[in-house]
Amino acid sequence: MKAFYAAEQKRHNPKAFLSSGAPQPNPEQPERVERLFAGARAAGCEILRPRDHGLGPIAAVHTPEYLDFLEHIHARWQRIAEASEEVIPNIHPLARGGRYPASAVGQAGYHMADTACPISGETWESVRWSACSAVDAVDAVRAGDRAAYALCRPPGHHAFADVAGGFCFVNNSAVAAQRFLCDAARVVILDIDLHHGNGTQGIFYQRADVLTISIHADPVRFYPFFWGHADERGEGAGLGYNLNLPLERKSGDAEFLAALDAAFRRIRAYAPDALVVALGLDAFEGDPFGGLSVSTPGFSRIGEAIAGLGLPTAIVQEGGYLCDALSDNLTAFLSGFAVAA
Repeated sequence: MKAFYAAEQKRHNPKAFLSSGAPQPNPEQPERVERLFAGARAAGCEILRPRDHGLGPIAAVHTPEYLDFLEHIHARWQRIAEASEEVIPNIHPLARGGRYPASAVGQAGYHMADTACPISGETWESVRWSACSAVDAVDAVRAGDRAAYALCRPPGHHAFADVAGGFCFVNNSAVAAQRFLCDAARVVILDIDLHHGNGTQGIFYQRADVLTISIHADPVRFYPFFWGHADERGEGAGLGYNLNLPLERKSGDAEFLAALDAAFRRIRAYAPDALVVALGLDAFEGDPFGGLSVSTPGFSRIGEAIAGLGLPTAIVQEGGYLCDALSDNLTAFLSGFAVAA
């Protein structure tokens, strides 16, 4: 399997985030790349550098107002007297829409959902190349490969069309799905991250050309809290094209695989032309976030089951944080997928 990654993706190096109001080291660290790179190599992947696709594929799912913000906000922020080293919002609007603030501080609150996605001078370049990796994985599949893997870092599935959040800036899975639509009539995004893909859901919530499905820890007491509940089905043209399958905390392999079966029934009913797997490895029983209890062999079974759908597939990396088994979990998933493909 081909895998795509650019060295620029390591430049984003966030220092901290707030957890329950207390500053903590940011877990979305460049070292994740080393672990994931090793896991992809062990699965037999050929690691390739993506091409520079410019802003076109990103702008297909994100607003120009937001992309201008991401590219230039850090330089503007540094002109504020005694500003923090990284862009971190300290005010958020109660409702978005209406007036758009001219202030860098106001725009940070407008475009950043939480304090988990600080922006440094290196962030934009890393984010842009992360999206290019997703685009090239899709293009490899469009050119005839059965599947391809995008080692996307920073991740993306919490990013809305004009809002960053949860370590995410550009929604790589949404970029991948939109890229598939160059040839495909219908695409499905299957998100198996520990956390609900709220940004992905938001981008496609009123659309019928992309079916969005997310298996995740129940958000009633877990991030992202306000999205990911089972009664969220889509709106307008997208009504019936969004499926959330929340799991009780500490659910393991059996529960996750049962949720996959429910997802597969919906996917088969949709009859898609292509599949994007938003691959989170943080559902692992030893992940620092501790929400679910999927085992390393469980990831192999999950990969094998998804490959059984027989769809052209782009695998886009989402979460999965520093623990001893991170690389093994990626190897398990990719190897399981390859066995059944």
